[in-house]
Formats: sequence, C-alpha cells, structure tokens
Amino acid sequence: MMKTLFLNPPSFDTFDGGASSRWPASREIESYWYPVWLCYPAGMMEGSRVLDAPPHHITAAETARIARDFDLVVLFTSTPGFESDVRLAQMMKDRKPSLKIGFVGPPVTVQPEGSLRAAKAVDFVARREFEYSVLEYAQGRDAAQILGISWRNNGFVHHNPERPPLQDLDALPFVSEVYARDLEVERYNVPFLLHPFISMYTSRGCPAMCTFCLWPQTLSGHPWRTRSTDSVAEEVRWALKRFPQVREIFFDDDTFNYKKSRTIELCQKLRSIGCTWSCTSRVTTDCETLQAMREAGCRLMVVGYESGDPQILKNIKKGATLEQARRFTRDAKKLGLAVHGDFMIGLPGETGASIEATMRFAEELDCETIQVSVAHPYPGTEFYDFVCREGYLRDEEMVDEQGHQLPNVEYPGLTRADLLEAVERFYGRYYFRARIAWRVVRKAIFNGKERARLYKEAREFLSLRAKRRHFVTAARSLQAGNAASSAAGLSDAGD
Repeated sequence: MMKTLFLNPPSFDTFDGGASSRWPASREIESYWYPVWLCYPAGMMEGSRVLDAPPHHITAAETARIARDFDLVVLFTSTPGFESDVRLAQMMKDRKPSLKIGFVGPPVTVQPEGSLRAAKAVDFVARREFEYSVLEYAQGRDAAQILGISWRNNGFVHHNPERPPLQDLDALPFVSEVYARDLEVERYNVPFLLHPFISMYTSRGCPAMCTFCLWPQTLSGHPWRTRSTDSVAEEVRWALKRFPQVREIFFDDDTFNYKKSRTIELCQKLRSIGCTWSCTSRVTTDCETLQAMREAGCRLMVVGYESGDPQILKNIKKGATLEQARRFTRDAKKLGLAVHGDFMIGLPGETGASIEATMRFAEELDCETIQVSVAHPYPGTEFYDFVCREGYLRDEEMVDEQGHQLPNVEYPGLTRADLLEAVERFYGRYYFRARIAWRVVRKAIFNGKERARLYKEAREFLSLRAKRRHFVTAARSLQAGNAASSAAGLSDAGD
C-alpha cells in the first residue's frame, strides 16, 4: 500500500476550494467546510493523512515539504484553483520525482484529457466518485485495470471505463473518525452554524435537476443512494462522544428531502440521542416533516431559494415554486426553525426586473440570514452549456486575485459590473434594515465569543464590500472608455 496524502491544497488566501464546498471561492466572511470527499478514502487507507491546507493555514512550500514523506498525493482540485494546483503538483514532483500524483474533483471529471495534458506532473485523474479508484491505485493495481481513472503512459493518455456509482454507503468509514485523526475541528467556521460543528453526509446523489448545481452533474450523479439510519445515528453518537466541544451536527446533503418515511425514521433516532443539528433542505418539505425534524433537535436549515422570479426557477429546473417557498418558510418560522436562505444573481433569464423581484422576495421571506452568490456556470453543468451556446460566457476569471467570486457571464442589458453591483446592493438592502441588524447584533451582546466572532465577520464583510465597489467602478469606467473610443471611431469613419 502506498503511503497516501489526501490534499485540499492551498491557493488563494482563505479560499475554500473543494472537497465539499458548494461554491469553490473565498467567502464574504472567512469560513471553511470540511473536506468530506477526501476523508472517505483516507479512512480506508492505513497510514494515510488528510491535509486540509486552507483552514490550517499551510503554505504551498510547507505542503510540498510534507508531501515528500508520502508515496502518493491525491489532490482535490477546483475550476478556480486548477492552475494554482498544477503549479503545486509540479513543485511537489520537483522535490520528489518518484512521487505519484492524482487529481480528483469536478474539473478533471469533466475534462480528464485536457487536465492531464495541462498538468504534466499529474500521473492520473480519478473521475466522479473516486474512493475505490484511488484505493486500488494505492494498492498497486495495474492502472489499466482501475475503473474510473484516466492515466498517462509513455506520452499517451488512456481513459478507462466508468466506475459504477457506489451503492453500499454503510461500507464507507465514518468521516468524523478521520476528522479526529487529522483535523482541528475548531478551524472550521461557517457564520450561520454554531461553532464548533461537525459535518457529515447521509446520502449520495440528488434527484433534483437544477441546471447550475455542480456536484450531481460532475461527481455524485442524480441517483439517490442512502446510508442506513442506524449507520447515521451511530456516527452521530461517536462524533458527540469524541468531540464534546461540538455544538451541533450539520447534515450537508439532501437526506431530509426525498423520502418522508426515511426522514421520520432518522428523526426518531436523532431524537433519542438528544443532539442539536442543522441540515440542507428544499422548500418542498412539508410541515409534518418539519415538525418531526424540530422535535428531533433540528435548529436551522440551509435552503436554496435562488430567485424570486418564477420564470428563472423554471429556467434552472428548480422543481419548486414561489408559493411553495412562502409556505415552507411560514411553516419553519411557526415551528421555531431558523432558515439560512441562499440566493443567486446571474441565472439564465436574469434581468434588472428579476433582480429586483428576488430582493423583494428575500425581504418578504425574512430568513434569519442569507447568502447572495454570483451564479457561476461550471464546466460539466447544463448552465455552462447554456451560456456557451447563447454566447453569454466571458473569458474573464471567475474569481479575483484573492479567490472572491467575480461574474463571468453577461446578459443583454446586464454587464459583469451590473451583476456584482446587484450582489452588493442585495446585501445592503437586506442587512442594513434596523430590525435585521438588531437580530444579528443581539446574539453577541451577552456572549463574548460571539461578540468577537461578529466583529471579525463584520470587518471581513465590509472589506469585501469595498473591493466589490472598486471592481464595479473600474469596470464601468472601462466600459465608458470603450464606448467613447467606439463612438470616436465611428465619427472618424463618417468623416
């Protein structure tokens, strides 16, 4: 067995680049998700290590030094961070030429040949769900016989047949055991979750067909596969015993959305444990299910509302309506469940009017907290195919020099500057209302730790707002200059 390092690499400062993050980027407020995808295969290999560089503030140079102690590095890459990851791979290879390097993640799943040709230091890439592919490689199996990988040999790239999706999820190790072995849980902070928290999956895949969503279209697929409720409950008990400082469990998947009987069964087991937990949810969840979740210890749900425009919801195949969202939110509030609402600017069909409708809709819903993201069309998604086909994709980077999101699409009547300015205006309208500001501040008044956390988050948020305003101003100045040049050119031609 090769001694294997599972790496979530350093790139931009405070960049949460992959292995679980839904939007690979630096956040408005410094925060990190657990590298769940890497922890599964790491738990299957004795002598392995997960190195999650960003939250532990490990530099590229230090990463390369650590990698010398291993035979194989499995690096989880992202579209925004790919070029940086290629440079890091070469650095590791230069320091130890015998080191084998494999890349995993959405970019190499979608473009395996292009990825290998762009990254000469990389020996193979594992496509889609990669646990058993990298395990077999580490065991020394002939690369030609490993399903789900693309690999390099004598200057040629070979693509092996796809590996079938995993079915027996109970056979996988507990990711929380790998957290205990390799990670510092206090390093993981998400503003709307209690700190410290532990995250875990209870299922794979997502039956929803949202055109923008990265994971089901690149890694996990749409078919929904689940762990047994006994397995989930056993890991929760283990994690709470091992990490007594943890204040809540976060279920970062769609386990509570698609099969009511399973949700009720799992809630019964969580209720007997007596823990606080949060989860993702869809607005199609009914009141009876929400009540069972609340009685089982659920505190908060992360909900993708996306847009307040009904046509945009149809365009992205959300499978939900505005009225369902209203009903769901009313039910959640009635039961005492907090909601963190996710919205996006720049989805197909976006106009100035639809942006305004989404802002009004968010204010109407009045979630506890919100996140407003720039809609990024990632390769491998239906959204990406759409903007390429319609000519809306721009070649500009999707992140700035610090990894923060930048728009890379433009629509008729909406420039990149317009989209980013809308994100900025959205946050301002929502949070700078007296009632909402008081809702945020009151949590910190009698809690010193929360007060320090809020102060840090406020500084980071205001700093990013200033950077966004600078981008918008510069982009509009450039646009005005280009328009003036074009007008002068037309005038000269007329003369």
